[in-house]
Amino acid sequence: MYKQLNIKLKGFALIEFWIVTGCLVLSLILSVIDEIRLNDINHTYFVGIMAPVLFNHIVVFICYGFICFYMVPAFENQTHTSAGGTLFILIFMYVCTTLGIINLYFATLLAIKLLLVFFNRDTRNTANALYYESTLLTASWILLIVAALYLGLPEGVKFFIAFTVPAMIIVYLYSVHHLLPVTFLPKKSYVRYYGRMMGLTLLSCVILLILGFCFKGGSRLLGPTSHAFSIQANTDENQIAIIVIGNFFAQLILVAPFSWSIYKSRHAKKDEEIKTLKTELGKSDASLNFLKSQINPHFLFNALNTLYGTALQENAERTGEGIQKLGDMMRFMLQENIQDKIALSRDTDYLKNYILLQKLRTSASSDIVIETQIEDITSDLIITPMLLIPFVENAFKHGISLISPSHIKVTLNTSGNTLYFDVHNSIHIKPDNDPEKGQSGIGLENVKQRLTLLYPGKHELVIRQNAAEFFVHLTLQLDN
Repeated sequence: MYKQLNIKLKGFALIEFWIVTGCLVLSLILSVIDEIRLNDINHTYFVGIMAPVLFNHIVVFICYGFICFYMVPAFENQTHTSAGGTLFILIFMYVCTTLGIINLYFATLLAIKLLLVFFNRDTRNTANALYYESTLLTASWILLIVAALYLGLPEGVKFFIAFTVPAMIIVYLYSVHHLLPVTFLPKKSYVRYYGRMMGLTLLSCVILLILGFCFKGGSRLLGPTSHAFSIQANTDENQIAIIVIGNFFAQLILVAPFSWSIYKSRHAKKDEEIKTLKTELGKSDASLNFLKSQINPHFLFNALNTLYGTALQENAERTGEGIQKLGDMMRFMLQENIQDKIALSRDTDYLKNYILLQKLRTSASSDIVIETQIEDITSDLIITPMLLIPFVENAFKHGISLISPSHIKVTLNTSGNTLYFDVHNSIHIKPDNDPEKGQSGIGLENVKQRLTLLYPGKHELVIRQNAAEFFVHLTLQLDN
């Protein structure tokens, strides 16, 4: 047994266990000595006084052992574990405290131990929330009833704390961890929830009435050693009725909306976590798919370098420049596009290279005017890669016509941590047989979703369109 203790309890926990055990043995010895000094030793004395004293100390030791050997490991469990064992221990402590088997002093120490277990836990597994809440609420109730008895509060208040508060705790735990998960999702869930809460409340009132009147009659037999029964003995029928009615309204006015609010906030937080995980998963999938598409990038770069050298040898400077810019863009796509954030200067370099390639393609047409006012970024601002280019791609895709006058203007500047980005482009109505007709909004919808996911509350996107022009304005708050 000693070896098992050393295995399950280590360090301060083992020292604490032996200290508590020693204190309980010492308390038992002192209690026996005190009883011997005040009473004659006989069979009646042992059965009526000594046996209850011994039994009470054993119960306290059992409760403490349950906390050390069952609850503490359960609190540190990283996975979901059934709360049945913990709830049994807490109900057992409640019953023993209410019946006076655990005296007020030991009840206070056990409550403090429960609070230490709760606040010193290393894990915060939401799947074990029932563990955590039931422990915290039980410990709080024990301290509350101890304070009520020591302070000599009115008997009605003591009764309310002894029985009504536990009823409210039980209804709250049942609502948050069982009732609401079933009724929260369907339509009219609030009405259904309140209907079921009404049934729970009525059931708790009936149980309180039965406890109140039954224990009131039994208190004379069990004597004043029981906290609950001694409270009942001084509480008349009218007080019990008032307290039960108070429980009815407290459950519906306080517990029901509080439980709903707590579950709703947790549900919203869980949805937010799921949304974040989906975002991260989507980014990971995109990165993985992009990596799969990188078929021998070194070969591609070598081929581009060869073409660049050939263009220079043939004095095709514009062709060589285009190949060089294309190589820079591919290198950006392969090396930096898979990162979460990159320097804003690198993203604007990619933007400039893309526009330069488009200018090379359209330079033969005098009816196409392309203007750029892109600030040279010298700050250390960072941005999600490929966030701006879809707007420019959209402008060149739908704003350029080789047979009609066209214009595109791109401006980008920063002020502090704020980025201002504008894109203007002409609009050309596509013929009905054009396969690109009707596909103009897909890229912009994607970038809208990315902005919502990656920069919530930190961006403003304005898109306007008339018969002749399409306009995009983006204001973005960036990090350093």
